[in-house]
Amino acid sequence: MRSALTLRLVLAAFGLLLWGGASLWVAAAGGPTWLLLLTAFAAVGFAVDLVVVARRKRRGEPG
Repeated sequence: MRSALTLRLVLAAFGLLLWGGASLWVAAAGGPTWLLLLTAFAAVGFAVDLVVVARRKRRGEPG
């Protein structure tokens, strides 16, 4: 795991799991809407980053 893209991929996957889980937890607990939107927005951001980095790695970009 020497590539910066690989590290970014791992961190994006971790962030997606963490914030996606937080979104589910807030929704199940009946938390405030603003908190649900905040956690869901972060999870979507990490999901987009995951897709972008995976595409860059597939193309063989140095990283």
